[in-house]
Amino acid sequence: MADRDTLPLPLEVRARLAELELELSEGDITQKGYEKKRSKLIGAYLPQPPGMEPSMGQERRTPVTPSSSSRYHRRRSSGSRDERYRSDVHTEAVQAALAKHKERKMAVPMPSKRRSLVVQTSMEAYTPPGEEHVGRQDTSSGSEGEGSGPGNGTPTSSQEGSINMEHWISRAIHGSTTSSTTSSSSTHSGGSGAASRLADVMAHAHLSKSGPIAHLSLKRRAKPGPRVENGSSGGPRRSCEFGAEHGWQRAASDENHSAPPDVTGYTNTTDSILMERPQVSSNTVPNRPVPKYGNAELMETGDGVPVSSRVSAKIQQLVNTLKRPKRPPLREFFVDDFEELLEVQQPDPNLPKPEGAQMISMRGDQLGVVTNWPPSLEAALQRWGTISPKAPCLTTMDTNGKPLYILTYGKLWSRSMKVAYNLLHKLGSKQEPLLRPGDRVALVFPNNDPAAFMVAFYGCLLAEVVPVPIEVPLTRKDAGSQQIGFLLGSCGVTVALTSDACHKGLPKGPTGEIPQFKGWPKLLWFVTESKHLSKPPRDWFPHIKDANNDTAYIEYKTCKDGSVLGVTVMRIALLTHCQALTQSCGYTEAETIVNVLDFKKDVGLWHGILTSVMNMMHVISIPYSLMKVNPLSWIQKVCQYKAKVACVKSRDMHWALVAHRDQRDINLCSLRMLVVADGSNPWSISSCDAFLNVFQSKGLKPEVICPCASSPEALTVAIRRPTDDSNQPPGRGVLSMQGLSHGVIRVDSEEKLSVLTVQDVGTVMPGALMCVVRPEGVPQLCRTDEIGEMCVCSIATGTSYYGLSGMTKNTFEVFPMNSTGAPISEYPFTRTGLLGFVGPGGLAFIAGKMDGLMVVGGRRHNADDIVATALAVEPMKFVYRGRIAVFSISVLHDERIVVVAEQRPDSTEEDSFQWMSRVLQAIDGIHQVGVYCLALVPSNTLPKTPLGGIHLSETKQLFLEGSLHPCNVLMCPHTCVTNLPKPRQKQPEIGPASVMVGNLVSGKRIAQASGRDLGQIEDNDQARKFLFLSEVLQWRAQTTPEHVLYTLLNSRGTIASSLTCVQLHKRAEKIAAMLAERGHLQDGDHVALVYPPGIDLIAAFYGCLYAGCVPITVRPPHPQNIATTLPTVKMIVEVSRSACVMTSQVICKLLRSKEASAAVDVRSWPPVLDTDDLPKKKPPLLYKPSNPDTLAYLDFSVSTTGMLAGVKMSHTATSAFCRSIKLQCELYPSREVAICLDPYCGLGFVLWCLCSVYSGHQSILIPPSELEVNPALWLLAVSQYKVRDTFCSYSVMELCTKGLGLQTESLKSRGLDLSRVRTCVVVAEERPRIALTQSFSKLFKDLGLHPRAVSTSFGCRVNLAICLQGTSGPDPTTVFVDMRALRHDRVRLVERGSPHSLPLMESGKILPGVRIIIANPETKGPLGDSHLGEIWVHSGHNASGYFTVYGDEALQSDHFNSRLSFGDTHSLWARTGYLGFLRRTELTDASGERHDALYVVGALDEAMELRGMRYHPIDIETSVIRTHKSITECAVFTWTNLLVVVVELDGSEQEALDLVPLITNVVLEEHYLIVGVVVVVDIGVIPINSRGEKQRMHLRDGFLADQLDPIYVAYNM
Repeated sequence: MADRDTLPLPLEVRARLAELELELSEGDITQKGYEKKRSKLIGAYLPQPPGMEPSMGQERRTPVTPSSSSRYHRRRSSGSRDERYRSDVHTEAVQAALAKHKERKMAVPMPSKRRSLVVQTSMEAYTPPGEEHVGRQDTSSGSEGEGSGPGNGTPTSSQEGSINMEHWISRAIHGSTTSSTTSSSSTHSGGSGAASRLADVMAHAHLSKSGPIAHLSLKRRAKPGPRVENGSSGGPRRSCEFGAEHGWQRAASDENHSAPPDVTGYTNTTDSILMERPQVSSNTVPNRPVPKYGNAELMETGDGVPVSSRVSAKIQQLVNTLKRPKRPPLREFFVDDFEELLEVQQPDPNLPKPEGAQMISMRGDQLGVVTNWPPSLEAALQRWGTISPKAPCLTTMDTNGKPLYILTYGKLWSRSMKVAYNLLHKLGSKQEPLLRPGDRVALVFPNNDPAAFMVAFYGCLLAEVVPVPIEVPLTRKDAGSQQIGFLLGSCGVTVALTSDACHKGLPKGPTGEIPQFKGWPKLLWFVTESKHLSKPPRDWFPHIKDANNDTAYIEYKTCKDGSVLGVTVMRIALLTHCQALTQSCGYTEAETIVNVLDFKKDVGLWHGILTSVMNMMHVISIPYSLMKVNPLSWIQKVCQYKAKVACVKSRDMHWALVAHRDQRDINLCSLRMLVVADGSNPWSISSCDAFLNVFQSKGLKPEVICPCASSPEALTVAIRRPTDDSNQPPGRGVLSMQGLSHGVIRVDSEEKLSVLTVQDVGTVMPGALMCVVRPEGVPQLCRTDEIGEMCVCSIATGTSYYGLSGMTKNTFEVFPMNSTGAPISEYPFTRTGLLGFVGPGGLAFIAGKMDGLMVVGGRRHNADDIVATALAVEPMKFVYRGRIAVFSISVLHDERIVVVAEQRPDSTEEDSFQWMSRVLQAIDGIHQVGVYCLALVPSNTLPKTPLGGIHLSETKQLFLEGSLHPCNVLMCPHTCVTNLPKPRQKQPEIGPASVMVGNLVSGKRIAQASGRDLGQIEDNDQARKFLFLSEVLQWRAQTTPEHVLYTLLNSRGTIASSLTCVQLHKRAEKIAAMLAERGHLQDGDHVALVYPPGIDLIAAFYGCLYAGCVPITVRPPHPQNIATTLPTVKMIVEVSRSACVMTSQVICKLLRSKEASAAVDVRSWPPVLDTDDLPKKKPPLLYKPSNPDTLAYLDFSVSTTGMLAGVKMSHTATSAFCRSIKLQCELYPSREVAICLDPYCGLGFVLWCLCSVYSGHQSILIPPSELEVNPALWLLAVSQYKVRDTFCSYSVMELCTKGLGLQTESLKSRGLDLSRVRTCVVVAEERPRIALTQSFSKLFKDLGLHPRAVSTSFGCRVNLAICLQGTSGPDPTTVFVDMRALRHDRVRLVERGSPHSLPLMESGKILPGVRIIIANPETKGPLGDSHLGEIWVHSGHNASGYFTVYGDEALQSDHFNSRLSFGDTHSLWARTGYLGFLRRTELTDASGERHDALYVVGALDEAMELRGMRYHPIDIETSVIRTHKSITECAVFTWTNLLVVVVELDGSEQEALDLVPLITNVVLEEHYLIVGVVVVVDIGVIPINSRGEKQRMHLRDGFLADQLDPIYVAYNM
């Protein structure tokens, strides 16, 4: 850490600290243990707290030793502890960018998590609420960090003190906020050590341990305003503190001219500091005087569990955050109405454009063929194996760093021959050998056995078979192993060569055979150890040819999408490449080379296995396992063997720095070349600089460091030559990130923050030609100041992707063109996959890889750069071992950046969230690009590559499937998604008249339709002659007394009770008598009927009619849930002004129970009559109403928006209604109808209580509640009674679909037969649920159900049944409409399956006597066929008005008596409150007319106006439910223009966070909407009413009142 730069520590303490750091980076000790041990070690050397000795900082100038590990940050791209090369300059830039952001603080609403999701890892994480203010009397006023001075909230408990001190130490030591001092910024070396660091600690005031105070930054946003805050909150003390601090700053800068730049982003002048300092502290403290107490409502305890964080407050905060203008100018995408998104990107004239001349291709040196160069690699092996068999070829090490084995050239030659002989002659039979020359074989060798690999590789070359080296598969399902299998399959590999030890370690099946790995071809495993092979006969000799165009080997390469390709390298390319390397690196015979790289591919293979043999060099191979134990091992081997060359990666240099313990005996003067294999990575430069800095004193010469650039396709692209001239400094480029994102090289940038420093990777290889072409489109040469893809023309490159001719053409056969369009060479070039440019002097610079390229909004960003920025964010230790994955996903026609990081096991919610918000700010500040999603996963959970790095494509796959299981997610769609279609501007309203004229002119008919005319239908309907239902019942009781009207079934399917006409009549008479006698009721009094579904309810209803009372049916309270259901009953009773309540004995007891009195005031009930024991006598005379327009009954129901509305049904309307249904369904006394509905309101009540009496048919009543016991009850009854017509609700249909899905076979065997059903109608007041009806039809098709039979009805409050599929008439039709047009209230029909299509099913046939028109809900003008509008209805059975206590006439007259504003202005219509459209179909109805179908789209009340368009919740919900298998139900609503999505999760709570990105993506893609809040709840939380409709408004109220107990709430930024 930076401790060694600022504090003069004795060497042994430093050594101990270095060990501690290593342990921490290895994960051997926890952060807590590390901090404890570290503070112990350096406690004695710490400066006193400020205020004691202000002169301290300036005296001590310690020499610069960049051994700090906080400096180079971590990346584990390969290997369990790979490092990310952190450039110091970059860290400073990140800190500065963050400091800038503090001025416009991001107020990020913290997501709320259920406690079970918040894993407590350490005591520190949670400060009990009681201790919050102990000893911190002043922190809330914005004071400058704890322990930073005696007067500053003196600690009162020892624990508190230790936290303060700890915290202070860690800030002073990790001082990443000040500039650190590597040679890459050597001007700053020295710095003012502790002083500037302390000043910074005070400035940044990280109250990271102070529980809720740190949370304030997330809960409340600073109001912009004057920045002087000396007022109320701390008076003079504050200003004198600043004075003191400022003194420090000035002392530092006066004395030390090379003072580090003040990265806090402020100038060093007196007044500005005074003004701006409080602003910095706004990082954690709100920027306004906060009252000392009373912060409770905006705090959270340390683990992110709200104390009392009202959801509404968070949403308000989110809304405020989103109102702030976004910084990048939004390029509006113009959208013509609802046409496809047209991305009209207006090019910004100020964008940087390339201005240089066209580049010329760079030619490498002549490849000087030396006379003694061998004609092929096998020839070289033969030569050395026979001339100098004792010369060492390869030395392998064990994990203790002792030489394990020395392979000589003689042994390599004889063993390779043996392998070659056995491959060709001992596999298969003499007539049918298994392998022939040119066949491919797999090489499966572990990383610690290079000798066996080398023998096998050369054995293959000698046998002329093609080796395909791959990783050892560890399990059946390694990440990416399946793709390797595909590669082997496509290469036709049937034999795998492996070593003995590796063969033993492979997973085995029960009988000991090696299982077939997933996706792999069937392989024969061939062990290459000599003892298993037979000796070749004396006269056998391999055929050694000169290098030719045959394939030598295939190197595998993993692409961005995870697929694996094989790059074929020809023998001539192999040899030429070795020659070019020999020439550029100046290799000579018998040199010693230390190789730390993977020897199976890339630089490790080219230098350590191939070129070494050509030159008879001695390779010391350092296995990965040894590097883990001893990171210095490679340096020790260089010293021990006096090696001339070493091949390493940046991480190896980095580890050496971390582990370097002032070892006396290190001497690197023998090294003439240090090949840095990933030197082309922009972040390797700081490792190289720091390494040189430390080891220059140990004999390392600066010119020795040779970065190189390579790719699987082009092999070595460029390499820096080891020069003798140490005066020539290496090339450096400091490029503007802004420029790079536009593909332009700008060396200097106005913003010093966002720059990328790159080093040259030397010049082109000998014998090669290199140019740079535009990365997309035609391969045109770039200009000199343009970044493009490097292309190489040389013999020494790969020639193809095995078996993929198309991709090969695009990569290996590229003909770059100049500006005139002429090719620059007759020979093809190979694309390297590297992005860069050629600088002055022909030096190549690499700025990134094509694979890591993400094009967002037309600008290019490199994944590596973003990883580096994220890793430079404090606290760096937060990310577990630096494991961060960055990739882009495509959402709504653009790439979106996703960052996934593993967090340390001991980090708290609070840490995670702070880190996340800082990362967003840093990436925004430096790259000017928004991060779409930032996810944190637990440590060690991301899929790994064989060398331990992160498997990117697999991670992306998991993210998109929703199986990444993050523990924290932050989505920022509001800031990133700038290409939404423009919000729809409502046209200044065209008058309804012109709309009508427009429709006529364009030939559209006005949308109106009607059912059959009641007046013209001739039928022998006897009941027609009675005006009142009570008279119809008396007439039936006289003429057909024994005819059964009602049969009630119980859950076993047996008849519970039944009623004949006369029984019903007599029962009703007794009830009428009881009402008159006990209830003393007058004509017209209202009576509430509280009965379970059954026969008592029917009798009570007719009893009321006989007594002249007005019945109201009410659903009884649920005995298990009295607290929530009883208040609704009470409310209906009160609102309907019922004079008495009639009920059964059981419910009577329930209403008087203890639980009931707890829920409502029992004393205020009207008299309750129990009808179980009726009086014996009948009333003196039955009541006959004087006027058919008087009230027959009241129908009360709760709408989906949570409104309780009662409508008045007159006698006329009731009779008309029954007649209409009788005609539509052809009901006669001989018919039987099965009804499985709730009988309390709407059509359900009419069918259950009224229709049988009117039409005389028998109703088989099945209470839906009985289906919970026996789901098959309804269908069995339908089958048993041979019913032709049946009615049910959606909840019943769903219960059958879910409950009987797997039982159709057993039901069939029980004789269930549905073939007689001709109509099965779902009674509903919503858009038909087409998916449910279709799956129901499909499921029961095998049991004889005709799919045509299933249909729906439609009713609403003003008219309880407008449509109902009758027996005759055309089948219900389905159309597909464009969902985007629908949002604009237009109807556009599209083909099935076209994008954005929405299937809509007709809601049944319009009932006789019903007229319908579609009107504009705002202007009330009639609409044409193709428009979505409100359905208005005119009919004899319309309700006559709302029954309201206060008689709100205005509401009533509008809904029940509306007139069109134009056209037919005389008719009176009732407004249904539902949006829909009419469409004339090709079918004809009974009267021979063309049939008009009505399609209901959704309720006007529920439709959401967003971005000027109309959305129906069900459409968004359908999309969301499809996204993940664990989402069982979804409901959406809006709150302050934010879309809130609530989903029920059927799965473990760990899956909750997976859903957030998926839901956000799907709603963006399909609906062009940004989700504001995602709420994940348990199953059953979304309230559903008795009709099975979602109560979205109830849900909204519950959410805002914090009553949902959600698993997780995510606030999208």
